[in-house]
Amino acid sequence: MEGFFLSKLNRREFLKKLNNIILPFFLSSIFTPVSQAIAKKTAQIDFQPSYLKLHKSGELKQRADMLWRIMEKCQLCPRRCGANRLQGEKGFCQAPGAQLFISSFHPHFGEERPLVGRYGSGTIFFTFCNTRCVFCQNWEISHLGKGFKRSIEDLANMMLKLQEIGCHNINLVTPTHYSPHILKALDIAAGKGLTLPIVYNTSGWERLEILKILNGVVDIYLPDFKYWDSKMAAKYSAGADSYPEVTKEAILEMHRQVGVAKPSKDGIIYRGLIIRHLVMPNDVAGSEKVIEWIANNLPKDTYVNIMSQYTPLYKALDYPEISRRITREEYEKVVNKAKKLGLTNLDIQGYRWLF
Repeated sequence: MEGFFLSKLNRREFLKKLNNIILPFFLSSIFTPVSQAIAKKTAQIDFQPSYLKLHKSGELKQRADMLWRIMEKCQLCPRRCGANRLQGEKGFCQAPGAQLFISSFHPHFGEERPLVGRYGSGTIFFTFCNTRCVFCQNWEISHLGKGFKRSIEDLANMMLKLQEIGCHNINLVTPTHYSPHILKALDIAAGKGLTLPIVYNTSGWERLEILKILNGVVDIYLPDFKYWDSKMAAKYSAGADSYPEVTKEAILEMHRQVGVAKPSKDGIIYRGLIIRHLVMPNDVAGSEKVIEWIANNLPKDTYVNIMSQYTPLYKALDYPEISRRITREEYEKVVNKAKKLGLTNLDIQGYRWLF
């Protein structure tokens, strides 16, 4: 409840904080009696997360220490800003040195259906971000850093709590700049019985060198592919002109590590690559070219979520070309392109509400 009553809240803020802080503990009282039954059912799927072997051999801790040392001259993301986070310096992402800040953790029911299942995706929302998109829907967290100081042990306990209340996975939202903390916490949690798959929920703008350290740690990669054009990436994501090329290489590496995401017999995905693409107004994202690249470079059954929910939030109204919702025609054009190219595993969202 820390920080819950520190200021007057409007109805929207109150409900958001209620969901983020109280819901996990409320759900605990509901799901704890059936947690053993859930665990038994999950065990029948014959799934073992990748990180368990690394934990048992001691390599997970070694990799965590390796990532931790990188923060001395931070090279965790493609910006490679060089901040000495171990001495408290802030990098471009604005993360406060080596201190961990988390906004919330709870079962999330708004993710892809094979991640949500019946009991939700166990999301942990990390504060700050290295892409800093002007239209970010979570700008209070990613730009303003709204959250609470937490220890690595706290993070490990969050993972275990999400497992206890029945979540199907641990969904790490915006993890890039906290990857050392995550691996340290995961090593602790694995030693205390964590067996859920790890979802790396990222902007897609990831360094190959860091992804290779995560090989065998992450079970499900969930990257965005935001832009096709480097000029658009630079304009809307704080000068990130390398985004298209870096993200293409990153997605290929993610696929190499985990392969195609396919639901198990219980309808849940335990391993694989899921690509998200947000359709934006006036084809700012270059959606058809993004879809074409996916079709030409990855298996045709690659899971692709074509998202229709773009909303002009945060600073988007300062840019006339992205200051509106998308139209039905804009969304249908991208979906039809994907089908024409032979992509067979599409997550197509309802769009009857579009203009």
